[in-house]
Amino acid sequence: MTELIAILSRGQGTWGQVSGLMKKGEWENVILLGPSYASNFKIEEIPFDFIEYDDNKPLVSLKEYLLKKLKPKIKGTEIALSIASGSGKEHMALISALLSIPVGVRFTALTKDGIVMM
Repeated sequence: MTELIAILSRGQGTWGQVSGLMKKGEWENVILLGPSYASNFKIEEIPFDFIEYDDNKPLVSLKEYLLKKLKPKIKGTEIALSIASGSGKEHMALISALLSIPVGVRFTALTKDGIVMM
């Protein structure tokens, strides 16, 4: 099962990166995470789950919150992860939560040559 998890947060043009990944990939499950202002992100033709978090939470609290929210939503043992958007704290909390599930992580990006998974 190919699952995409991506952060929708800060960073100029990063929402376009997430949108492109969603449109060009063949995902069986898409989970987007972001602060409250990201909840208005929409792509009509692609269903996804959105997990809202408080980006002002301390790192450990944010990690525990994401772990609790993500664990029941992830169906497989490996996910594609986009962290083009967001801060270091958000990235650390998310990666730590994913490894605590545990689930394998393949970093994913949209390039001029298509989707690259590392």
